[in-house]
Amino acid sequence: MDKIRILGVDFDNVTLEGAVRYVKDMLRNGTKGFIVTPNSEIVYECMKNKGLCEAIGDASLVLPDGIGVIYASRIYKTPLKQKVAGIDFASMLCESLKNMGYKLFLLGAKPGVAEKAAAFLKTKHPGLSVCGVRDGYFQSDGEALEAIRDSGADVVFVCLGSPKQERFMRAHLHESGAALMVGLGGSLDVFAGEVQRAPDIFIRLGLEWFYRLIKEPKRIGRMMRLPLFLLAAAKNSLKGGADI
Repeated sequence: MDKIRILGVDFDNVTLEGAVRYVKDMLRNGTKGFIVTPNSEIVYECMKNKGLCEAIGDASLVLPDGIGVIYASRIYKTPLKQKVAGIDFASMLCESLKNMGYKLFLLGAKPGVAEKAAAFLKTKHPGLSVCGVRDGYFQSDGEALEAIRDSGADVVFVCLGSPKQERFMRAHLHESGAALMVGLGGSLDVFAGEVQRAPDIFIRLGLEWFYRLIKEPKRIGRMMRLPLFLLAAAKNSLKGGADI
């Protein structure tokens, strides 16, 4: 699969449908791995967080979750095919998991949220097996791993936020007993109805970030990383895309 490097992070140049096909092949072939969904904020953090950058580099699939990443790829004159939002990827993957008979575990969010997310997903994808849930407020990784192993999960949606989820997947994939882990940030909150996703018009126009800012003005500090990220990408592009 083609890779597009942006500020030291190698993104897979893939469509949403192509990403799901790739994962289905992994599962059929018995290939273990974990998937990450970095947005511009996470890539910007990678510039100063070597551990996070290394964890993302070890992923089986790196999906461009954010319009800022797409804009940056155009700055480099190596445009990515499309934004692959983690929540869209998770939704499509759930349908495939249902059809293939694989079991799903949900890890993360506040107490009670994963249960609501599981109920929603089972309603949206009748026949989907959600074999267990665990909130993200565990004292040790061992607690979460025990729950995953006991459930017999094939796939785990890890929604602990970055960089915790990337480090968790990289460190514990093989001892979890699962074949696949997917880092999905705050997706459980959206599935559970705790957070409202932007209307389709905002998503189509690449303004999902702006909608979230309107709904949560306190995010302004985090949102300021987007122009800083694009500026860093432009400067790096002028240097020929040399590693950071």
